[in-house]
Amino acid sequence: MSVRAWVGLGGNLGNVPQVLRDAASALSALPGIRDLRLSSLYRTPAWGRTDQPDFVNAVAVFDTERAPMDLLDALLDIERLFGRTRSDEAGDQWGPRTLDLDLLLYGDAVITLPGLTVPHPRLHQRAFALVPLLELDAAIVIPRIGAAIEALVHVDRAGIEALP
Repeated sequence: MSVRAWVGLGGNLGNVPQVLRDAASALSALPGIRDLRLSSLYRTPAWGRTDQPDFVNAVAVFDTERAPMDLLDALLDIERLFGRTRSDEAGDQWGPRTLDLDLLLYGDAVITLPGLTVPHPRLHQRAFALVPLLELDAAIVIPRIGAAIEALVHVDRAGIEALP
């Protein structure tokens, strides 16, 4: 059975626009991934920890037969391929990174597993994810939250700009 999945891509170290495009290509090449589309790239202010370079963010949408945890494992493998190291140190979750891939939505599923919560628990609070998500589907609904366009009304969009 095919499911539409949505993945947030971001980073702020190195040639991030190229890394995001290359990561989207790596994701598209995975078995069980079809019809990947990538949003525009957006420069966004750092979130959580502001003492770091701006981020570049995007969203990819695709159809997949991969199970959620299998897809998450593949995302983490791609992150490592592009030099991402994760740590449990305080602040690491919002610190600088070469690449961050987050499973935002997996169809209309609500998933709570060790290491995976879908919809992404802060998706509705993050303009840097909502703006590219809505670019790809203006009518998208976040399970248990509601219309993404309504969520965007309640978040700060200052400083988010599409890259040429």
